[in-house]
Amino acid sequence: MKVVLSARSSAGALIALALAVLTALAVLTAGAPRASAATGVSTIAAALRESPVYVDPAASAQLSQAEAHALQQQIEGADKPLFIAVLPAGYPTADLFTDLRTATGVTGLYAIRLGDRFDARADSSVLSRTAVRNLVASVQDQGDAKTQLTDFSDRALANMGGSAPDSWSSSGGGDGISSTALITAGVVLVAGGAGAYTLVRRNRRRHDAEQRAALDRLRVVVDEDITAFGEELDRLDFHPSEPGADDAMRADYESALDAYEQAKSVMAAATRPEDVRSVTQALEDGRFSLARLAARRAGRPLPERRPPCFFDPRHGPSATDATWTPPGGATREVPVCAADATRLADGRDPVIREVDSDYGRRPYWEAGPAYGPWAGGYFGGGILPGLLVGTMLGGIMAAPSYASDYGTGYGDFGGGYEGGDVSGADFDPGDFGGFGGGGGDFGGGGGGDFGGGF
Repeated sequence: MKVVLSARSSAGALIALALAVLTALAVLTAGAPRASAATGVSTIAAALRESPVYVDPAASAQLSQAEAHALQQQIEGADKPLFIAVLPAGYPTADLFTDLRTATGVTGLYAIRLGDRFDARADSSVLSRTAVRNLVASVQDQGDAKTQLTDFSDRALANMGGSAPDSWSSSGGGDGISSTALITAGVVLVAGGAGAYTLVRRNRRRHDAEQRAALDRLRVVVDEDITAFGEELDRLDFHPSEPGADDAMRADYESALDAYEQAKSVMAAATRPEDVRSVTQALEDGRFSLARLAARRAGRPLPERRPPCFFDPRHGPSATDATWTPPGGATREVPVCAADATRLADGRDPVIREVDSDYGRRPYWEAGPAYGPWAGGYFGGGILPGLLVGTMLGGIMAAPSYASDYGTGYGDFGGGYEGGDVSGADFDPGDFGGFGGGGGDFGGGGGGDFGGGF
């Protein structure tokens, strides 16, 4: 939401705005010293609108000021809407996440360390419930707050969507703001005819920059794929006029060449991450044409159309399905090439495609949202959700904001608020309430907020 006053705005409007701002400033500065406000949800929310990390004075032994500052810098440096609150063990827990999200009013991922317990909630446009649950479970056994919160932040920042709220950049990174500074800022803003405390929606230029960064990362991976396919064409060493070549072989070879050229041209013209889907789809079509050509030349039965090897599509069309369990995930059947099927049968690890992420080399399904279009072109919308269930990429791709940005083909999700946008109370309470559908077990059992599983 933006408040704009034109040159023709009445003096009465400016006076009313000035009074509203100064009244709000008076309330803030008058209420700041009160000890009772230190643990109020409104106070926590106000702090989180200015900085991603809040440590309650009664919980300062859990996370030192230096550790909190380092965590703040980590989150702000990643430019993601991750909010962390460290609270004492006896803090009231009824509807805590829902109330905090309502009071903060910003779309994002909210994590709370309460005594020695930990859990998180997120707007679905930022991170799916499955992804939140997996992230929380991955750090539940870490006892000290610093290690737990740092590891959670590392993993969450690599996989969540959205951008940091604009209010963080205006806070200056300090620990507090004096009443004089607040009043001065309020007077300047009123004189300039701008809304002083309105958090604005995400800047379109920032969104475009994120898209360009995602596409640049994808270019590296796709260029490797295109090069690998070109090398396959060379190794095949097929000549349309060679002895024994027939029209069917020549048609397969021509289809493979066309796919190669299409992949190169589409990638050269790509302007958005979702454009990559057409590139990898063309490469997969080309590999199947090569498989048919190889079978014809060898006098073997023509292969059936199967998805590529899940572990690395460059391995070519899969030969069979094999049972595989990702670390910390559920067992599922995935299409695999003959070599990886043998490795799995022997108890060895498959050869997995790793790509660059913000936190080093990782399997593509754990490397962040940009790789969704890349995987979608290889595996298609029908098979991909089942393959990726329980993985970070699978959780992200189920989110509405991901579908809107990267065009996964999982349905018409529409628009809505992006991560970091100011939505106020306009959010799905099912993402935050009940403490049973978001993160891990917050103390065992079931039921309400902080009484059992989130």
